[in-house]
Amino acid sequence: MPPNNQFPFPSGPTAGPAPAAVPAASAPVGSGPGAPQGTAPALPKNAHTTQNSLQLSEIRDNIVIMADGTFRAVIACKSINFDLMSAREREGVEFSYQNFLNSLNHPIQILIRSQRVDIGPYIDRLVEIRRKQDNMLLNVLMDDYINFIDVLSQEANIMDKSFFIAIPYYPLGDLSNLKDQAKGFFGKLLAKPNAITKIDTATYEKAKTEIKNRVDSVTSGLFQLGVQSVQLNTKELGELYYNVYNPDTAVREPLGNFDDVTATFVKKGTGQPPVNPQGATI
Repeated sequence: MPPNNQFPFPSGPTAGPAPAAVPAASAPVGSGPGAPQGTAPALPKNAHTTQNSLQLSEIRDNIVIMADGTFRAVIACKSINFDLMSAREREGVEFSYQNFLNSLNHPIQILIRSQRVDIGPYIDRLVEIRRKQDNMLLNVLMDDYINFIDVLSQEANIMDKSFFIAIPYYPLGDLSNLKDQAKGFFGKLLAKPNAITKIDTATYEKAKTEIKNRVDSVTSGLFQLGVQSVQLNTKELGELYYNVYNPDTAVREPLGNFDDVTATFVKKGTGQPPVNPQGATI
């Protein structure tokens, strides 16, 4: 049995037993002090990176294109105060919700996202207003209010809830979703990532039409419940996924408007690179 630091199989076919000793003249290239250095072996590329683990491929035309070629649309919903309704109003909402679910001919995903409210910017704004205040009585009252809000935010866990409905579309039919779910979470995570998601124009236009019809159907059903809803556009989808994947960073560094960003950029030129007088390539 070979040692642990060697491969158990030979690197090539052998016609007979190996020689007992190797002559000194057959030293490998690059082993001597004056010999040229050999080419370093290429490091294996890690296919399971953070970017490859994301299931998103592109966001375009208010639609999320997944890495497997499927499509998603996201609807943001406002909540209703169910506890303050009368018994008859509650019963009406329950029956309307039941009819809404029975009228669907495609799957949906209901997402309730809870995140802690950051009171820091609000406290900073109060401090700035207090500095500009000349009335001493108002200054004392604002100091007490700022201290109260600061202590309350530290002791109480103030949460904000957001409600979303994800509407999928599978070009191969909803049966492909069942086959995809059968793989399991770890099967998707350890699978070989697809470098490029290719979708033809006909499939994309059909997906846009089908997504629009499904969004209209869901929003009309929610309107019967008294729930206001709206489809997220491309910018809002980017902000949503940025906040989901970066919950801590999104609070300190919110995603800005890229239309207002102006900066210089360097573009690769065409042709041969210039050469300086010493003969080296710039």
